Amino acid sequence: MFRSIIFVNYLILIVCVLVRVAFVTLLERKILGFIQIRFGPNKIGYIGILQPFSDAVKLFTKEQITLTVSNFLPYYFSPVFRLFLSLLV
Repeated sequence: MFRSIIFVNYLILIVCVLVRVAFVTLLERKILGFIQIRFGPNKIGYIGILQPFSDAVKLFTKEQITLTVSNFLPYYFSPVFRLFLSLLV
């Protein structure tokens, strides 16, 4: 009984944090659009309210690319190496 209450509390906390992050991202996009004198993400729904949810659906439906022919280590470590070089310079 006690464990299920803790699980539900954590689940509610995670959902609330995810929704808050989605709407803070929407606010950031709108502010950046205002600063750059362009329209923000207000295309989906009323005043862009559905934009974070459509972004989440797009993020979850993207497929992960798996490498079968190329070399695994150079493919994944080249961005790290480039970042290291740029920070070194």
